[in-house]
This record gives sequence, C-alpha cells and structure tokens, in this order.
Amino acid sequence: MNKFTLENTIEEIVLEKKEAVKYLMDKGIRCIRCGEPIWDKLKDVLEAKGFTDEEKLKILQEINNL
Repeated sequence: MNKFTLENTIEEIVLEKKEAVKYLMDKGIRCIRCGEPIWDKLKDVLEAKGFTDEEKLKILQEINNL
C-alpha cells in the first residue's frame, strides 16, 4: 500500500483509493465534479478550504488508513 503525502494530487489519491472520494466529499472537497480541478495537490486544496496544519495531517493520516 502506498502512503500518500500532502504533495499527491486528488486524482492520484482517488484513482488508487476509491473510498477516498466519499471521505473527501464528506470534508467538503469535491473530487469528481465537473469544473473542479482534480490535479491540484491535496495540501493546496486543504489550504484553500481553510484547514489548519494539524487538520491537514489528520486528514492525510485518515486517507492513508482507508
């Protein structure tokens, strides 16, 4: 199992972990809708949504544990 980092793109994550789609959407991060760039890095998307550094690391850990 690959471990993702905040540098991975949303696309890389959801292509490998399909269950990440629902998880990210529950966090308010669109990852499959038209017009939303899925090639953005996870860290950039989380920063744009206002997540703190601590929250970003927790989300990353939860994605890796899916």
